[in-house]
Order: sequence, then C-alpha cells, then structure tokens
Amino acid sequence: SASTPAPAPATADEGAAAGPCPVVRFDMADFTVADRVSVGLHGRSDEMIFEATVRDPSSELYGSTVVLRQLTSSQAKRRGRRALEVLKKLAHRQMMYHSYAMQVHGYVTPSKAMEEGDSPLVLVHGYHGSYSLRHWLQLSDWLPTLEATLALDEEQVRRVGDDSVGGPAVTRQLRLIRILMRDLLIGVNYLHSHGMAHTELRLENVHVSPVDKHVKVGILGNAVDFHDNDPSSSAVASNNERRKMMIAFDMRCVGFIMAKMVLRELMDSSTFQKFKSFLNKGNDPSCLREFLLPILSQNSPSGNIGLQMLDRHWGAGWNLLALLLATKSDKRISCVDALRHPFLCGPKWRISPTVNVVRWGLGSTAVRLAEDYIYGHHQRRRLAYFIELMEVLNPNSSTENWLRLLPGRWCLLYCTGRHIGLTLRQPTPRVLISDAFLTFAEAPESVDPILSLTSDIGFKIMPESDWPHDKSGTEGNLSVTTSARITPGRIYTNAEDGKESSSRITSSRYLGGKWGKAAKMKQLPASLPTASVNVDENDVDVSMSCGSTLKVKSARKVLQEVRTQTPPEMFDLSKIVCGTYIDSRLMVLRGVNGSALLFVRSNRTSDP
Repeated sequence: SASTPAPAPATADEGAAAGPCPVVRFDMADFTVADRVSVGLHGRSDEMIFEATVRDPSSELYGSTVVLRQLTSSQAKRRGRRALEVLKKLAHRQMMYHSYAMQVHGYVTPSKAMEEGDSPLVLVHGYHGSYSLRHWLQLSDWLPTLEATLALDEEQVRRVGDDSVGGPAVTRQLRLIRILMRDLLIGVNYLHSHGMAHTELRLENVHVSPVDKHVKVGILGNAVDFHDNDPSSSAVASNNERRKMMIAFDMRCVGFIMAKMVLRELMDSSTFQKFKSFLNKGNDPSCLREFLLPILSQNSPSGNIGLQMLDRHWGAGWNLLALLLATKSDKRISCVDALRHPFLCGPKWRISPTVNVVRWGLGSTAVRLAEDYIYGHHQRRRLAYFIELMEVLNPNSSTENWLRLLPGRWCLLYCTGRHIGLTLRQPTPRVLISDAFLTFAEAPESVDPILSLTSDIGFKIMPESDWPHDKSGTEGNLSVTTSARITPGRIYTNAEDGKESSSRITSSRYLGGKWGKAAKMKQLPASLPTASVNVDENDVDVSMSCGSTLKVKSARKVLQEVRTQTPPEMFDLSKIVCGTYIDSRLMVLRGVNGSALLFVRSNRTSDP
C-alpha cells in the first residue's frame, strides 16, 4: 500500500459512539514487515497475511508484533469494515473484548487510489502466537506444549475447579480441554450478550494467547447482529427468531470444536466427514457414541483417550456433545448452561445435576456395564437396579411419545433374564451370537397405531475343532416378523398391587443411595405408565438363512442353539409385554416373566 503522512491516532472516528474511539489509523511507514508468516495465521483466497512490528515510537503498540491482513475483494473488504464496526460497538467493554476476541487495532490509512475503491483494505490486528488451535492439536507433543503455554497456575485451575497437577494422560487432557472450552464459551457468551453471533467458529479461527492465557475467538468480520432497527411488533418477533437461530448456529460450531479437541480421530478430514454426514442425515446426536465406537476402537495416534474422557462422570461428555449438536436448534444448550454442565466443572465444584443429566448418567452407566460382559452376581444386581431406576424416571411415558420414538433399529445390549452367548456351555454345533436387533417400522396403509416388528439375530457357526481360538465360520441370520399394536398400560411397583399385571418392578432401593438422592425422589409411585405391546400371534413369519447349505437335522440343531443363547422374547415376540423406558438412544422392554431387555438405538445402517 502506498504510504501517506501518518495522522495522529483517532480519538473519535465518524459514526463512533461517544468517548474515545478504539479504531486507530496507521500508515505503512509505521511498520517493519517480516519476511515470513506463521503457519497458524489463517487466511482466505482473497486475503494476504503479513507479520509486522510497530516501529512508530509515539504508538502505544511500539515494538509489538501485529498482523497486517490485506483484503482484496469487495466481500473481504466488507468483512474488514464489519470488524471495525464491531470494535466500535464493543468499545465500552474493551477488557472483555481484548480477553476473548482477537483484538483489531485499526487499519492502514488509504491512499487516493484506495479511496476510489481500487486498492485493498489493510486491517491491523493482534498477533497471538504462531499457531491456531488446530495447529496446536496437530503437534505430536501438543499436550505438554499447551500446558506450558497456558502456564496452569492457581488462577487457571481456579477457573475450572481443578487444582490437581499431572496425572494420567486422560486426566491431563480433560483438565486442559475444560480450560479451553470454558474460555471459548465465555468469549462466545460475551458476544451473544451484546446482541451478536460470531458465525465463523472453527479451530482455524481460534487462538491461544501466551500473554494473557486466554482463548481468542478470531476476527469478528462476519459477526451478525440479532436485531434490526425496525420497532414494529412483527420485526420484534422476527428478531427473536433470528437471535435463537444465530445462537444455535454458534453453539453447533462450538460442538464441532469440542468434538475435534476430545476425539483426535476427527482431525482427519474423511473421518470428520462421516461424523458430519451422520448428523446431516437427521440422526440424533445422543446416538453418537454407538456410531463412533467402531471408529474409536481402531488403531489411531490417540488410542481411546477421547472415548475415556467422554465416558467419565457417567457419560457427561457425550451428554454435553449431544446438547451442543442437537438436531433442533431450540434444543441446543446455551453458553451459560454449558458452563454449568458437569463435564466442564472440576472436582472442586459441587454441581447439582438436573434430572435429565441423572437420567443420562443412569443409561450411560448401564451401557458401560453391559459392554464389560462381566456378569457376576454383583454386576447383575447393579444392572437390574439401574434399569429399574430408569423406568421410574421415564421421560416419555405417553403412547404418543412411544409411537414417535419407537420406529428404528434397536440393538439388544442386556437381558436381566437369560444371558446372551455361549457362556460356559460347549454344545454341538458351536454357534456364536453376533448381534440381536429389534426393528420397529410403521405398518403400511395402517390408520391405527400398528407397527411392524422384526427380530434379527445374527450368528456364526464355528469349526468344531479349534473354536476357542478360531472364531471364523459360516454366518447366518434368524429373522422373526410380526405386527404389534401399541396401547397405554401400567406397571406396578409392589407385587400385591399388581396381581393382574404379568410384569412388575419389585426393587425397593430407589430412595436410598447416590442415584436415588440425585433423582430427588421422596416416595416411590405405586404404579408407572407403560406402553403395552400387543403382538398379533396369528401373523408371524420365521425365516433362517445361512451362508452354507445345511441338512435339515443340522439346521434344527443350529436353530435350537440360537434360541438357547438368546432371550426367549427375541424369538417369541408375543412374550414382550410392555415398554417401560424410551428416549432417543435407549429403550427397555419387559417380558412376560418380568425380565427386562435393554436396547440401544443402532445407526449402523446409516454409516457412509
């Protein structure tokens, strides 16, 4: 840019609010431009980035490193002018602005050609280290480097309620992510409270300042206002909708940032594309764990550390991630509520969890126990207790909610009755159960609440000789299809009150212990609403397929062994009496003998 005599720093730019104006007019002669640019300075195709040092002794920034962002296209210039407007708007809260946003100092004085619109606009903003947050996370030694940069002193740990030092890698990473996420949310909330949304929150636009140890949310060139100046009532209603929509958009971006920070596998573009595709297809983000588990179990640089962090504290991390990425914008969590979420609060802070968080924790703990596949007497008692407590806290007890949530594919995790699998038996033939699914679908051309119900049990016939070590074999599938009507029903908590009910909850341990206190239950209800499942026994279709040809006698033995290893309710669907718990990710059904079947929603068919 051509240089002209540098005027004194502006004290009141035209159009600025009353009082000193933070926008400073510079001249190119005020800078010494470096011959290189840090890799972490993110720029677009219509921007040119330069690092420079202020050499004007009269400037408050004398000797400081700044960034000169040369904006060439009309759209880029608009972003630059918008960043200056936001700076003027936030002038009365400069300390918060400087702490949580990348500080814009001003712009280079335009030449005559620039005044005619032919030359680029040069924006002058702060320099906050060589790396963006994305580049930090891509370093092989990112954890100790970021810990040293943030200098985890007493003030830092106080902000997250965690004064521990060192520890296992999972604990250290969780502590660091809490610091980064809390700073990021405070900065985004600062913008939202001043009537603006960032709209460009990405890892490339987030920097960590080694000076004040704060996260900077990038240049606010695309920040948008929530409100128009039209005072009409229709405009007010439109502004409220616009505000909710823009806040929800920012929170979704924060969710993507959190996902990449915790799950390092998502830093790979192809894996992240699968992640986004899963959400874009309308799948509920509360089912992310089941979808990502096969990906996270593969060999990767970070192993399963991200999975362990999200699973801690009864799956609180998955809960926060689901709230940030909720499909419906009005269901997404706000910055203030996210800052109070148990996942972002250290052990020094005592947080009273909501009933929704308690319900989520119960389900997550039951899933983790079922995945361990250690079904001793103690584990079985705990699982039965968690399932019964979930039934008491069922958030969707009405028949309408069951009809809305039931359609889909559900994977059987655990049954309080019969164990799933071979256990200690050595039958002939050796059959290994892979997965058991229950699929509900709306019956075609049906006006009544009738659903098509299909049970799919996958199995493998292993070789007789070396089956403990060789799990290969012929794959097969047993399928049972029927129809069922969903009607209102009730289940009784006391056996003497429910003589007519074939399925009862008999546990009396709800009101004691940690979970009972967290659920804030003073008295156990006498009965609970359920969804009765009335199966049409006259319309049942059973089929079995196998990868190899079997004789009739062998096929009967295989069928008998599959039935022996699976709960009877998965073969004889008429033994399913009612549903006692359902949400977007988990479901509990009760059998005629009182056993409970725990299912998790499966989205494997939607994997790209």
